[in-house]
Amino acid sequence: MNFWSLAFKLNWVTAEKLKGAVKTEDNPFGEISPEEYKEITGVDFQ
Repeated sequence: MNFWSLAFKLNWVTAEKLKGAVKTEDNPFGEISPEEYKEITGVDFQ
């Protein structure tokens, strides 16, 4: 998660693009959980 947190803070990735890194049923190979997404972005994962 440290990488994704840093990438978001430095604007290397937007909140919308970061959704692609979230592990879900449709994306079982994601790297972060929906809870970590919220922790990084401050926005609930939908």
